[in-house]
Parts: sequence; C-alpha cells; structure tokens
Amino acid sequence: MKKIGIALLVLVAVVAGAMFWLRGNMDGLIKDAIEKYGSEMTKAKVSVAAVEIKPADGRGVIRGLTIGNPAGFKTAHALKVAEIEVAIDFASIAKEAVTIRKIGIAAPDVIYEKGDAMTNFDAIQKNIADYTGPTEKKESGGKKLIVEQLSVTDAKAQASAAFMDGKTVTVGLPDIHLKDLGKAKGGVTPGELGQEIAKALKQKLAAAVSFDSLMKSAGESLDKAGAAVKGLFGK
Repeated sequence: MKKIGIALLVLVAVVAGAMFWLRGNMDGLIKDAIEKYGSEMTKAKVSVAAVEIKPADGRGVIRGLTIGNPAGFKTAHALKVAEIEVAIDFASIAKEAVTIRKIGIAAPDVIYEKGDAMTNFDAIQKNIADYTGPTEKKESGGKKLIVEQLSVTDAKAQASAAFMDGKTVTVGLPDIHLKDLGKAKGGVTPGELGQEIAKALKQKLAAAVSFDSLMKSAGESLDKAGAAVKGLFGK
C-alpha cells in the first residue's frame, strides 16, 4: 500500500499550491489555509507565525511552522521549522505541471516518538493518507507539481519513546538534498510529492534512531540508579 508522506512535506506542497492558486497580497489567507487544512490532514494542531509572499519574483517564506502530535503522544511536537523558502516559476502556472524552483527547509526541529503501536510520524502519515486518498483520486485531472530542488538542512532531531514520559534524547540527522521530483512523470500530485520526499526523510530518521538501543540505554540508567539507591540505604 502506498504511503502519502509525512506532514511537513505534504504541507510544503500545500503551501506551494496556495502560492499559485492565491497569488497576490493574500499572506493571511495562505497562513489560515495552512493551519486549517494542515490540522485537518494530520489530526494534529498546525500553526504558522507568518507568511510572506512576493508574487513579482515568485518567492514566498513561511515562518514559524509548528506541527503538533496526534492524540496519544507525549512530546511537545512532531516538527517545528523556523523558516521554509519556496520559489516558483510563475511562467509555468498556466501549464499542467507547475514548476517549483526551490523548497528550502532550514533548521527543522524534529521529535521522533515511538508510541505503544506506532511512531508519531507513522500516525501523522496514516492520518494524511486517510484524508487525501479519496480526494486525490477525484482530483486526478488537477494541477501537478515538479520540484527542481529540495533541501532540508541543519536539522535537530530528537527521539523519545512511551517509557520516557515525554523526555527526549538528541540524535544526528544528515542534510537531505533532492532534485527533479516529479520531472520524469511530467509532474506529480501533492500527495505523490509527499510520498517521494517522505521516503528519503524517513530513511534518514530510521537510520539515526534505534528504539531498541534507546530502551537498552534507559534500562542501564535505571539499573545504575537502583544500585545507587541500594548503596545509599546499605542494601
């Protein structure tokens, strides 16, 4: 079964779409659209501090994007991004496939939490799939997207699990650089774009985080704490 892609990346596609469907001085409308539809798709609170669109040069910036967690997770959020830069080729707007020159995601703060049944990103991904699946079939004749460059840089990744009660440990996450997404197919839908990007991001997260090792480390720490308490009381 195809997966749709994690919330951040589908939201980026939504933002890109909003930029050519809502051209002009409509920063507030785009901000509201991201928060409304992002929250509906992910079943988590999505908020944006500000949106600045510059139609003349086809550029836009989304500042302070926060994606919370679905119900049942204990950490503060799934994702926070200080700034997302989007550059669109406005000459392509009249075409079947809109070309996005660049999506730059700077310094995202990712918290990857393992719940009892799945991770928070798996839950968000499932919620997006439930939301977008039937819609995308109905809108298969709509606009498509081609992304020439996408980068995720200077990410701060944290990991958590149910037994950690909302606490996190920091893990390294390499930069991600992708090119010509959707180009070979003549364009992809926002959901398909999310699939392609999510595959790369989830591979990085899975490689960086081992929940088995996390549990082992936590167990060793508890053993040491228990030994210290026994020593304190003489038994």
